[in-house]
Amino acid sequence: MSAKKRVAIQGIKASFHEEAAFKFFGEDIDTIECNSFKETFQKLKAGEADYVVMAIENSIAGSLLPNYTLLREYNFPVIGEVYLHIQLHLMALPGVKFEDIKTVTSHPIAIRQCNDFLDDFPHLKVVESSDTAACAKKIKEEQLKDTVAIANNLAAKLYGLEILERRIESNKKNYTRFLILTDKNVDIKDANKASLCFQVNNNVGSLAAVLNIFAENNINMSKIQSMPVLGKRNEYNFYVDVEWKDNQQYDKAIRDSLKHTSNFSIMGEYKKNDKV
Repeated sequence: MSAKKRVAIQGIKASFHEEAAFKFFGEDIDTIECNSFKETFQKLKAGEADYVVMAIENSIAGSLLPNYTLLREYNFPVIGEVYLHIQLHLMALPGVKFEDIKTVTSHPIAIRQCNDFLDDFPHLKVVESSDTAACAKKIKEEQLKDTVAIANNLAAKLYGLEILERRIESNKKNYTRFLILTDKNVDIKDANKASLCFQVNNNVGSLAAVLNIFAENNINMSKIQSMPVLGKRNEYNFYVDVEWKDNQQYDKAIRDSLKHTSNFSIMGEYKKNDKV
């Protein structure tokens, strides 16, 4: 019997990161809980985890820019992606009534995503925390009868809480994209998406030349993100996600791009996954 995959996540069990890990690997995994995204990479580097699941962008909050820096710094290959539909619920200890509540607690981004709901109850004290699931866990452990957490179904189930209000997020089309990384050799069959990183010189049209190469080879660019190169004036790393149908066209586009770029890096080639 093979050992379970050890998957490092930022946060604790029943967080959205664990939900994303379950969606990609199935539920028969060992979740390695970490306090920060950097710690997940450190666990992988130290051989204490086999994979990392890391959020990279949210359809409302945008890109998680510090995580692009981690990708570049540690250089672990991206081997897959997961999109998760973010659904947020209000949960409390069983038997607690809405009128008993004095405090709402959750991650700051989750709180922001539920502002319309919270605005209707100005008497409630809102307390920010590092993790949605940790808020649910605290309510259970400390038996807080005047506090509710904003978290997902998984947290309610794991920590035995009752959902008082479902789907309290303001935008019902809220998705987060997660990347799957590893230091293992993984054979990806039928890869049709890649995450690239490169720099271009500061001449007029330098970036346009690279983008035109992708267009001429029928390569769809699904994402572009620029980040300043640390300590360099007017120099940027461009993080680009591309998708293709024809491998030869993709190979040609990469070869031609090398002539117009510096520090070109393929951070991962994997199968596109936009199932939610």
